[in-house]
Amino acid sequence: MSLNIFSFFIFYKLILFSVIGFGFFFSNFFFKKVINENLGFVGLLGLFFLLIYSYYSHIFIPHTYFHNVILLAIGLFFFIYFAKNLNFLSYKILLINFSFLFLILLLFKTHDDFHYYHFPYSFYLTQNPLLVGVGQFNHGFRTPSSIFYLNSLFFLPIAKYYLFYIPTLLIMGFSNQILISRIFKYFKSKKVDFIFFLSLSFFIFINIFFYRLQEHGTDRSAQILILILFLQLLIFLNFGKNAKKELHEMIVILGLIISLKAFYILYLLVPLVVLWILHKENKLFLFKDLLKDKIFYFFSILIFAVLITNFLNTGCLIYPLSLTCFENFPWSLGSAEVSKMSQHYNLWSKAGHTPNYKVDNAEIYLQNFNWVNNWIDDYFFNKVSDLIFGLLFTSVFLFLFFFKRKTKKIYYNKNYNFLVILIFFLLVEWFVNHPALRYGGYALFAILFLMPTSIIITKFKNNSNQIYRKTSLLFCIVVIVFLSRNYVRIYDEYKKYNYSPFKNPLYKVEEKHFRIEKRFLELISNFEKCERSLNSCDYENNVRVKKFLKNRYIFVVKHD
Repeated sequence: MSLNIFSFFIFYKLILFSVIGFGFFFSNFFFKKVINENLGFVGLLGLFFLLIYSYYSHIFIPHTYFHNVILLAIGLFFFIYFAKNLNFLSYKILLINFSFLFLILLLFKTHDDFHYYHFPYSFYLTQNPLLVGVGQFNHGFRTPSSIFYLNSLFFLPIAKYYLFYIPTLLIMGFSNQILISRIFKYFKSKKVDFIFFLSLSFFIFINIFFYRLQEHGTDRSAQILILILFLQLLIFLNFGKNAKKELHEMIVILGLIISLKAFYILYLLVPLVVLWILHKENKLFLFKDLLKDKIFYFFSILIFAVLITNFLNTGCLIYPLSLTCFENFPWSLGSAEVSKMSQHYNLWSKAGHTPNYKVDNAEIYLQNFNWVNNWIDDYFFNKVSDLIFGLLFTSVFLFLFFFKRKTKKIYYNKNYNFLVILIFFLLVEWFVNHPALRYGGYALFAILFLMPTSIIITKFKNNSNQIYRKTSLLFCIVVIVFLSRNYVRIYDEYKKYNYSPFKNPLYKVEEKHFRIEKRFLELISNFEKCERSLNSCDYENNVRVKKFLKNRYIFVVKHD
């Protein structure tokens, strides 16, 4: 049976409902429905639960067809069981939201890193239980992402590995669901504040700027969640009656962000700022309650899994941060290799190394901001300036769209200033250490532009009917732009690659996608031959295999 567009859509919806089912289960069983009100958060909680399960289950078993079918069925059972009391409007929004988003799942050409390490790592998780030392086979295997672990759970019969893009879409879709539900909640209460306009602004930004799924990788998914985290922080700092629930939601989102790339552990600064504000407001009891709560322990379990996976792949807790590396393990990458790759990533983010160009003296280039002029010429005026122009256009458009001569005073929580300071600090850190938009720049610039814009347009005296009509029109504009841009994208792929989603909706998979798995099998096969013949096996291309359990292997690094 082949996977046509109809069966592809069925798989997509079954996975969606299964993930939400796990979210319902996790919320009801552990947290007494504290995160049940918004289906977007339920979905993120489902991903959070599946991530913890995926990391720890892979230590013992590969995520095969059989394993994944059972897991999918359990999630669907939970959905059917818990969804009986589901709000019809939320369900309707969910179906419309994810039906539109299905369009971005139709793609033929994947992004450049997909065949390099996204697909190979995800496929490795479906074929083998944990193998120690895999980081030496590919740079991308040294910086694994939770996206790959989610991908591996959707390796299913008939669909095979063609569902590996769905977790990225789910993150975008659940984030949309959160924002749309927030907006509808304000319509219902008829109390519009700057959070309403910021939710609307973020919705516009995500769906117009991130409309191409194959460009998401792991970085844009994290940045979409950073926008949601920031929004939740602003809501939490009003200390309403649902403050504890909002704190739970932030912990879940923060865990997802860090798991997407260990680099984002920097965002643990966010809880520190919150802790300071709670101390200032004499509300430390909220944080103390969290430390006793189950969600904090699950967060810790997930972060531990991320760090220990990095360690078992490379010998480093956060690669290539040398302070976190341990060289005395058989699979550990050497300090010279860690330093080399640290410099490589640094050069890449500062426009000193591109697919077609590399500076002659990397050390001098990276010293004392020598890289700034070249970065401005080659990167700022190509990518950063385009983003700033797009955000400026969005801000001006929203200003004119909601403009009224009459204004009103609005409440501004002074605690927001601490978050503004945090954003500026993160922006400075981004510029100094890794000034590429994929490493956090998109979200930081979006917040920097859209937060003040939202505050300004809140001051305009639009009545509730006017805001409803204008917001509805904006939704229509966003949907039209989103659908049009994806239609053009699919048409371009049809012309360039003869891609016809109605006949074959699947992305292109080639022999090179499987090269690393074949390398694993070759090395293990050679080792077993040596073991049977009682001969010692020499290093092959700087790699030697050792067995530590039945069918469990360590790839040992040869250090020169």
